[in-house]
Amino acid sequence: MRDPSLARSMHGGQPLAALSNPKEAIRQFTPNWFAATMGTGILALALGQLPGQFEALTQLGKALWLFNIVLFVVFAALYTARWILFFNEAKQIFGHSTVSMFFGTIPMGLATLVNGLVQYGLPQWGLPVIAWAHALWWLDVALALACGVLIPFMMFTRQEHSIDQMTAVWLLPVVAAEVAAASGGVIAPHLSDASAQFNMLITSYVLWAYSVPVALSILVILVLRLALHKLPPANMAASSWLSLGPIGTGALGMLLLGHDAPTIFAAHGMAGIGEVAAGIGMIAGILFWGLGLWWMLLAALITARYAKAGIPFNLGWWGFTFPLGVYAVTTLKLGAMLHLALFDVLGVIFVVMLAAMWAVVAAKTAKGAYRGNLFVSPCIASLCG
Repeated sequence: MRDPSLARSMHGGQPLAALSNPKEAIRQFTPNWFAATMGTGILALALGQLPGQFEALTQLGKALWLFNIVLFVVFAALYTARWILFFNEAKQIFGHSTVSMFFGTIPMGLATLVNGLVQYGLPQWGLPVIAWAHALWWLDVALALACGVLIPFMMFTRQEHSIDQMTAVWLLPVVAAEVAAASGGVIAPHLSDASAQFNMLITSYVLWAYSVPVALSILVILVLRLALHKLPPANMAASSWLSLGPIGTGALGMLLLGHDAPTIFAAHGMAGIGEVAAGIGMIAGILFWGLGLWWMLLAALITARYAKAGIPFNLGWWGFTFPLGVYAVTTLKLGAMLHLALFDVLGVIFVVMLAAMWAVVAAKTAKGAYRGNLFVSPCIASLCG
């Protein structure tokens, strides 16, 4: 049976009139909150990449990026404090079959900040920003690598799972590495040292391979699960969009890495390989975009079916944002590289959809945080572990 405490905390549930004391917010804080930094971060990046480069939207994106930095720092402080003050309760997360997956949201949220340093910080503060982006990227890589293997290891050794209870949340820990790979494609061209560029490019390709094939394997299992056991409960409705995340990010990673591969490989005497990498990047990006279109349309149909009966609000609603956002950015990138108006138009439509969804989810999250009902740790409530 599904853990009832999880349904209360992560997926809506019984509202709390107020937390008993401020310390309780720390005690009940979980990594789920970092999904908000993912959704906010991808919207901030998308607003600055729209065709035409509208100054007002770029400034709005920059403001959102700065706000997202504050969010990430606050969330990191709260979660660190939980481990310091409530260690025995905090460690129970490793045995929880769903909440542990959200460790992956931490490096993915950090990646949006790192990309923003290049997109918004570089024009504002100059080249010193790249050193910060470079250092933070390696931190992001370390976190992504750890999440990508340690969480599955705990799935295999400590946690209880079954196919009928599976959702796309399984993707969260493994996708972090490909998000870091795409970030590497953003940062690498701005590094002054050719050797550092080459190291980052090769590392990013490794990260892509570390993540994407595993994510696609999970998607195969997910299709089987949906065919055999139908849709999960309505409180997991947003998880239907998570499948779009690794597909969109996989496409974006190939496009970004392939774009600068010729220059970086040529600097090391491998110009031919660089040209091949550019071609593979473009073709792979287009193919993955097509696969993403199938998943997006399917997710839209599933969401419409859920909406008829009503979808209870929960932090999982942030799952509507990042996957759509990264797919929107990929669409805009294809438009810029192929010079096809179709991708430009679709990219703008997707960003408008993303902004509308972000506004709804952000407002509900702020309301839930103020009331205190979103601060509930499933592991404490169910005494798991």
